[in-house]
Amino acid sequence: MSTAPESLAERTPQVTVDDLLAGLRPSFRFAEVSFDTYIPDPGHPSQAEAVSALREFSGTVGNQASSSFLGKLFGAKSKPSGPAGIYLDGGFGVGKTHLLASLYHAAGQRGVPEEKLAFGTFVEYTNLVGALSFRRTVEVLSDYKLVCIDEFELDDAGDTTLMSRLLRELADAGVKLAATSNTLPGSLGEGRFAASDFKREIQVLSSQFRVIRVDGEDYRHRGLPEAPAPLSTGELEAFAAEQYPEQSRAVDEFGPLCDHLTAVHPSRYRQLIAGTDVLVLKDVETIEGQSLGLRFVVLADRLYDQNVKIIASGVPFDQLFTEEMLSGGYMKKYYRAVSRLTALARAGQMGETAL
Repeated sequence: MSTAPESLAERTPQVTVDDLLAGLRPSFRFAEVSFDTYIPDPGHPSQAEAVSALREFSGTVGNQASSSFLGKLFGAKSKPSGPAGIYLDGGFGVGKTHLLASLYHAAGQRGVPEEKLAFGTFVEYTNLVGALSFRRTVEVLSDYKLVCIDEFELDDAGDTTLMSRLLRELADAGVKLAATSNTLPGSLGEGRFAASDFKREIQVLSSQFRVIRVDGEDYRHRGLPEAPAPLSTGELEAFAAEQYPEQSRAVDEFGPLCDHLTAVHPSRYRQLIAGTDVLVLKDVETIEGQSLGLRFVVLADRLYDQNVKIIASGVPFDQLFTEEMLSGGYMKKYYRAVSRLTALARAGQMGETAL
């Protein structure tokens, strides 16, 4: 029984603080991953080494010294078991999110309750601070055993300082931390500057983070064909109905959807696309404004998290952002979005698995 298509631009999701906290879990895409399902590239030994290091780190989660009132009252202290934090440094598509989610799941399998584990993107944590206040966020997350931050962003000074303060206070409370960030493919030093930037930005915590290199090529394009050419607008809906008759489809004009994104806070994008299996996107155009571009990056991340297949017309996704944007301060975000949207378009139009 087919489902009548609807429009994302007509949705106005409401999100509570409880919704934000409940969302601090690996997405559908990474709900079942593990260290065993990560396939290291033999050509890049650092990938296997990263698996080994994270397996070891997972064994320290839950072994932290008590930060309870009684512990503080009587001055109880014990030597920390291993580093306070792990930072995965590498380029796009080398499986860092897979590894981070595997760490989360491994901690759970070792007996740490799910309600003591948090996994979210950098943006989701800054949204949480905005909803709860900084102090309340510290209080809530200090009760966790592991906090994972995917896609730690170094391109916004204010947000980076905020997260640095948050991580420092969580580490003081005995919380284990793990983070990933991206290095542009071909960057000088193959990512070593990303590691130094991260350690500089988190300031006094830097000595407590172990940096793990994850080298390799973007697996979303490793040995795979090029992204399919966009379809014509007139055939989109018929193609989607024929290929995905039983799946929930959303049909949107690119322009109106972009207008809607400017009126919906990015913290609500997860709920905006909830229940959608296929997004039919008509007449995609190059985005020229930075504000809209950054919002579309968040949408792309949420679509990728939920494995929403895309069928589109207009310009191909490698032309979604201007050359100036792709070479500017937010280039890492834009390249990540292009990589993920391309994978989803390949899945939607060619039936491939969006890796």
